[in-house]
Amino acid sequence: MQLKTKAIVISTLKYGEADLIAKCFTLDKGLVSYMLKGIRKSKRGKLRVSMFQQLSLLEIEAFHKENKKLQYMKEVRSFHPYQTLQSNVYKSTMVMFLAEVLKGSIQEEEKNQALFHFLKDSFLYLDQSETFKNFHLLFIVRLTEFLGFYPDQQSIDFPVFDMLNGVFQLKEYNSYSFNDSNSGLLKKLLNVSGFEEVNQIKLNQERRKNFLDFMMLYYELHMQGFKKPKSLEILQQIF
Repeated sequence: MQLKTKAIVISTLKYGEADLIAKCFTLDKGLVSYMLKGIRKSKRGKLRVSMFQQLSLLEIEAFHKENKKLQYMKEVRSFHPYQTLQSNVYKSTMVMFLAEVLKGSIQEEEKNQALFHFLKDSFLYLDQSETFKNFHLLFIVRLTEFLGFYPDQQSIDFPVFDMLNGVFQLKEYNSYSFNDSNSGLLKKLLNVSGFEEVNQIKLNQERRKNFLDFMMLYYELHMQGFKKPKSLEILQQIF
C-alpha cells in the first residue's frame, strides 16, 4: 500500500556503498525502518542525505508492505525546517542525546499519535527557544508518560522515590529507593507547567549531571535493553 504520513527521524545507518537505512517514528505507523537506495551517491535525486538528520520533521510518501522489516520511500519533504536545532552546537549536542534516548526507548512498532505530537511540539519549542539548559531534563521525565512508567504522584509529598515501582514513599524499602536532591528535583519537574517554566529553575552543571544519571537508571530499570546513551558524557560536559 502507498502511504502519506509525517515522520520524525530517529537514527540512520549506512548500508553498503550507497544506501542508508533510516529509522523513523511516523504519525500513522509508529516506528518504521526505511531503505533509502543509492541516497549516499545521489546528488540530484528526490531523496538526499541532508533530509535525514536526527530529529528532522518530514512528510513522506512511502510504499508499505505488511510484515516487511524495511519499507521504501517514494518522496519526502521537510514539513518544518529547523532554524537552529541542527546548526547551534549546543542544541545539536542535545539533539544527539535525545535521539539516542528515543532510539533506545521507542521499541514497539505501533501507532502512538500522542507521542508523535509530544515529540514534534517539543522539538519545535527547542528550535525556537533561546534558553534551554533544562529542556532535556523535563523532556526525559515527560517522555516516561508515553513509555508507560511515569512516576505516580499520589504520594508526591513523601520524601523517598522508589524507582522500581515509580512511587514516592515514606521510607527506603529497597536499594533503588532514594531520598536525595534528585528525588526533590523530580518532584519539581513533575509539577512544572512546561518548558518555559522549567528553564527558570536554577541548576548548576553538577545537579544536571546527577539528575541525568538518576533518570537514565530509571529508564534502565523499566525498559528492557535500554542502555545509557554514549552521548550522555558529551552532553554533561556542556550543560
